[in-house]
Amino acid sequence: VAMFDLTPFAKFEVTGPGALKYLQDICTNQMDKPIGVITYTSMLTPAAGIKCDLTVTRLDEDRFLIVTGSAMGLHDLGWMNSHLPADSSVKVTDVSADFCCIGLWGPRARYLLRSICLNDLGNNEFPYMTSREILIEGIPVLALRISYVGELGWELYGPMGQGLELWDILWKAGELLDVVAAGGGAFDSLRLEKGYRLWGNDIHTEYNPDEAGSGFTAKMDKDDFIGKEALEQIRVAGLKRKLCCLILDDPSAVVMGKEPILDGDNVLGYVTSANYGYSIGCGIVYAYLPIDYAGIGTKIDIMYFGKFLKATVSKEPLYDPRNYKLNA
Repeated sequence: VAMFDLTPFAKFEVTGPGALKYLQDICTNQMDKPIGVITYTSMLTPAAGIKCDLTVTRLDEDRFLIVTGSAMGLHDLGWMNSHLPADSSVKVTDVSADFCCIGLWGPRARYLLRSICLNDLGNNEFPYMTSREILIEGIPVLALRISYVGELGWELYGPMGQGLELWDILWKAGELLDVVAAGGGAFDSLRLEKGYRLWGNDIHTEYNPDEAGSGFTAKMDKDDFIGKEALEQIRVAGLKRKLCCLILDDPSAVVMGKEPILDGDNVLGYVTSANYGYSIGCGIVYAYLPIDYAGIGTKIDIMYFGKFLKATVSKEPLYDPRNYKLNA
């Protein structure tokens, strides 16, 4: 079990009688879900480029929590504010400074949390992609059962002023379980093993959801949303490129990112994200490749400081493809 300090996450509350319609208009996914459900979604430009990549948790009928990356906070807030309805029926409030966030993940995460929390944390009562308000030794916490690292666990949001106390309580409870404090390097490696995208690297406005492998978030059967018409046209025309998962053939090799990808003298693209996958024992690379090169088993070269490293397009995710661990 590991603890991550995720307090820098950007957090926004969307409230008001028009909140649901507003989110339906600006988000690709279906937002009309029961209270407590977490939804992963994109927000698109009119041309179907991926403008934002975030989660939305329904806290009440007219109250939603949006969580996005710390570096993208002002960017995403600016986009949301620019599409607020003129009738003042929706308010977007930046609550980033109000709440700390601790990521608690790993096969023993439930054992740790149960030792300090009386709430029911079982899989039936508290399934994956849902939220609950819980108490951890008297500290009120909004627990989101979601994971960016591919393991059982929660994002725990508590009052900022009690953040250190919350960390210490979790840490003390975890000592008997050999808890570790993990950082950004582990976060990035683990998310690549699960194929989770990172805005600014793997996804941004130059790419659409189908190219990026997140087309499942676009619910085309719901009412109109920004970018829907363009995405429909893209699906009629078909894809010309696709974000692919590759593994380096040499298990001791790694690359840093942004390296060119080639087939002979033909430049195919560049590395969007890369890291070493410690759970699978090899270097992981993500890159957009022409559709003719996107098939599983395709071999390509990555130029790394003058050397050519062989890599193979692989099926994703590389780790726990059936999500047994997330749903444990």
